[in-house]
Amino acid sequence: MLSKDIINLDRFPKDSPPWGALIHNAVWIAIHLPTTVFLGLGLAILLRKREVFGSSIIKSIIFLGMVIPMIVGGLIIRFLFERGAGIIPTIFGKLGIKSLEITWTAYPQTALFAVILGSIWIWTGFSMLMYSAGLASIPRDYYEAALIDGATKFQMFRYVTWPLLKPITVVVVAMTLLWDLKIFDIVYVATGGGPGGASMVLALQMWDYFARALNYNYAAVVAVLLTLLTIIPATWLIKRRGSL
Repeated sequence: MLSKDIINLDRFPKDSPPWGALIHNAVWIAIHLPTTVFLGLGLAILLRKREVFGSSIIKSIIFLGMVIPMIVGGLIIRFLFERGAGIIPTIFGKLGIKSLEITWTAYPQTALFAVILGSIWIWTGFSMLMYSAGLASIPRDYYEAALIDGATKFQMFRYVTWPLLKPITVVVVAMTLLWDLKIFDIVYVATGGGPGGASMVLALQMWDYFARALNYNYAAVVAVLLTLLTIIPATWLIKRRGSL
């Protein structure tokens, strides 16, 4: 099988894997995944009652991130973190934190966090929509029975809401994980992977090898790595849905 007629190991890349991009994807998942899941759940619970003032408008603003093209999302992130025009540096400037009153996408220390924080708004609409649908499917009888038994609101959430939302949570976690692994458009537009590769992610690294460096072998290796990484959450999702 190792014969050069079948597999030519001489053409296999000898350099180190793109550890930087891999670590950036890991950081992205560590911040983005739990934040969007719990933020979406909290917003769905908070805004499910029609009497909440402006709930429809708030939902529309949050869900707007899901319907706009990712290219536009990247431009919005770039604008939000631009010094002198963006709201984020302005807020930190008003708070007296001058070290963050900068153009976040232009500095290696803040570029990755800028695109991650911006993408939280873009993706939270998905988890909020999924949890809103899940909450609407829970029969009111369960809550009335728990109320008669003297359960507090926290106990009703812990023993009624959360267990019944487990299938939704599995889907939200798996889809968010897949989205985090294949993220490309936002980073390409907002930072281009820079400055100095500080916000480079695997999908953009693959494109960079393929389209800029014209190094098709390296691009193929990163593509295989991405495929293997996406198989893990996809397999987990299939198994969990089968057991629920």
